[in-house]
Order: sequence, then C-alpha cells, then structure tokens
Amino acid sequence: MAGLALIAREAGFEVSGCDQAIYPPMSDLLASQNIAVQEGYEPEFPGSGTTPGLFVIGNALSRGNPLVEHILNQRLSYTSGARWLRETIIPQKSVLAIAGTHGKTTTSSICAFLLDACGLEPGFLIGGVPGNFDVSARLGAGTWFVIEADEYDTAFFDKRSKFLHYRPDVLMLGNLEFDHADIFDSIADVEKQFQYLLRSVPANGTVVVNADQPELGNLLARGCWSQVIRYSCTDVPAVWRAVALQADCRRFDVYCEDHHVATVEWPLMGQHNLQNAIGAIAATHVIGAKPEDACAALTEFRAPKRRLERVNPNCSIALFDDFAHHPTAIRETLKSLRAFDPTGKVVAILEPRSNTMKQGVHRPELAQALSLADVAIICRRDDLDWDPEELTHLKDGDKIRVCNSNAQIVDTVCGVVKSGDRVVMMSNGNFDGLRDLLAARLN
Repeated sequence: MAGLALIAREAGFEVSGCDQAIYPPMSDLLASQNIAVQEGYEPEFPGSGTTPGLFVIGNALSRGNPLVEHILNQRLSYTSGARWLRETIIPQKSVLAIAGTHGKTTTSSICAFLLDACGLEPGFLIGGVPGNFDVSARLGAGTWFVIEADEYDTAFFDKRSKFLHYRPDVLMLGNLEFDHADIFDSIADVEKQFQYLLRSVPANGTVVVNADQPELGNLLARGCWSQVIRYSCTDVPAVWRAVALQADCRRFDVYCEDHHVATVEWPLMGQHNLQNAIGAIAATHVIGAKPEDACAALTEFRAPKRRLERVNPNCSIALFDDFAHHPTAIRETLKSLRAFDPTGKVVAILEPRSNTMKQGVHRPELAQALSLADVAIICRRDDLDWDPEELTHLKDGDKIRVCNSNAQIVDTVCGVVKSGDRVVMMSNGNFDGLRDLLAARLN
C-alpha cells in the first residue's frame, strides 16, 4: 500500500493514508517522500482535511474497521489496491509479474535492478524497500512495469488473489507451497488461483518457470497457453542454468542452452537466492536485457531491507534481520548462514506472526527447519492458537527454547553466544523492537 501511494503521487494524485502500528522501513520511506500518514482508522483524513475522492483499501482491513464502516455508510468511493493499479497504471505498461510462495520481493528487486542497469528504466511495485533504489515503487519512464505478484486475497470485498488483476505479459513462477491458511483451505485452493493466473497470460506472452520445483511442472500440465522458458540450479532440463562455484552460492556460472554466459560474483548467499538470480536473468532476457550485461550488473545488487540483512556489521557477533515466516524460507535462511561460515553457532529467533503461523499449520515442518540452528528461540505470542512448547516434544525439537518476552529473548541469546556466532531474527513484522534491543546488547 505504501508503494501504491508513491506511484499514485508520481502519477499526479494528491495522496494521504492511514495504517495501524506503522514501523520501518516503510514508515521511514513514506516520511522521506512527505506522504501524510495517520495512525489508526478514525474517519479523519490526513493532508487537506477534506474527504478524499477515492479510498484505496488494503487487504488487511475488514468489516468492523471504523474507517471501512464510515466509507460504506457514507457511500464514499472505494476500490482495492490491485484493482486501482489494474485500471490506472497497467493499461499504460507491459507487465513482468513475479509470483510464488517465497522469494517474490528479492526476485522482483533483482528484475527491476537488472532492467534499470540495462537502460530500460522500468517502473516497479515491490513489497519491501529494494537495496538499489530509494523507493519501493515508481512509475518508470520505460515500457515495462515489474510487480511482486502476491497470491493473498485482494480486499474484504474481493477474495480473489491480488495477482489476478495484473494481466502479466511475462510471468515468472518461482515456487508453490501451502501458505496463507487464513484464506486457503488446502494446497489445491492455492493451485487453483495460480491456474487462473496462468490463464491470464496471453498466447504471445511468456511464462518463466523454476524447473527445480515439481509442483510448478504439475501446474503447467493442467493448462498453459503461452511460451514456457525453464530455469534450473540442478541438472533437470532447462534453457537457463546456474551452477554454484562455492558453498554459499555467492559465486556461480550462468549457462543458456548449455553455453557459458558469464561467471557472477555477488553479495547474496544461499541456494534460494541463486534460484532467484537465474530466474531474474531468464525473465529480463525475454524483455530485452542482454544476459552478459545482466550478469555483470549483479555484482552491484543489494538485497532488499530485512532479507537476511546484516544489522551490526562492526560487531563480532553477527546479527541478521530476515522476513522468513514459512518453514521452507526458515530452512533456506539457516542453510545459507551455515554455508556462509560453517564455524561458530547459529542462533535463530522466530516470531510466529503470520496468520498461518498463528494457526500452527506447519508445526512438524517448523521444528525440522529450526533444527538447522544450534539454538532456536520462539516467541510465545498472546494471539497464538497453539503453544510453541509443543515443538520441543517433536522430532528435532530438542534445540528449541520458548520465551515470553523480548527481554527474555535478549537474555537467552546473550547467554549462549560468543564472538564468531551468528544470530538471525525471523518475522514478517517488527518484532516489537527486538532488533534495536538485541543489537545494543550484542554490541
């Protein structure tokens, strides 16, 4: 929603907004762009003080919200963010959409960066703050618009996945797993939305797909009417391939049709980021970015904020902030930290904050993923439908500790770490300020 606000203002609209519990990095970004933001949802409007001509409502709001009720009672004009984008911006652009359960923010950032580095001046809308841009969204002077295509629902009045509004010309599919248990009952429900997305890609469009994910192959088999280009980090058949040259995947070779394109050295670590990179190279090549130039540009790529972001570069105990909130993402994050430096301990701290996490859907998988850490700490939130203590009794749960407060988490971490260890916080929220508390104590 912050990105939409930036795009709307760039397009010439007067923009203000409101939100609950506003926190960095988006709060800082909005402030830097002088967009008025009101804390809370009372029907008073920041900025001019007059009633807006149109309310763009995010999917976090539902019936019972005081501003939503005011809008409905007063018959004021409203729409969803995805529909506003579809009707106002997308008709002017060609769209590259990046979809999948994990990695969308990072891959969208890579695609936007590569197109920009190759002189194509793309617009973009990314669900985070990219490391190479000052903003999370812009119109762009070029023809192409890069969008992070989320499968979550559109709004309280439109329960379709947001990405069904985007009508991509090039669609990249990175992976497909069960998530968002608050709106999907099963993996079949999620797959159905992805099937609808595939139907929206034109016959002269392109689907760029991760060949290492069998679920995506099954999805395409159910119906795809567009050109398909596959990429891989293994030995399965694919047009584009990346081969890691070191364990942390920060150096790798790129091949197209088995011809060596380039050797890449870049700052991101992990097999999951290697997949993000080769997928982005393949997708941007469809648009017109030369692969040699794209590979050369990756040296300067910087990860989005809170994607395995090092918080305290000058401290002997490394502290990372990461957005991981699904067992697969948690597993890949911890594997990356292991490969980066096999010495020293890895301490993982998890806030089960997403709706899926609150319901405890992936408990066995979560315990298994956290077992990759030497010590795993889970915050016991008041709004959980389950007790994290259950994980300590599962297979691989012997490394898990449960804490009831940030103060207890900080004390627990400081009681087990020493110089050379790595600590990673994992949450899709702000973790109630744990980042600053922990960084201060570790320093």
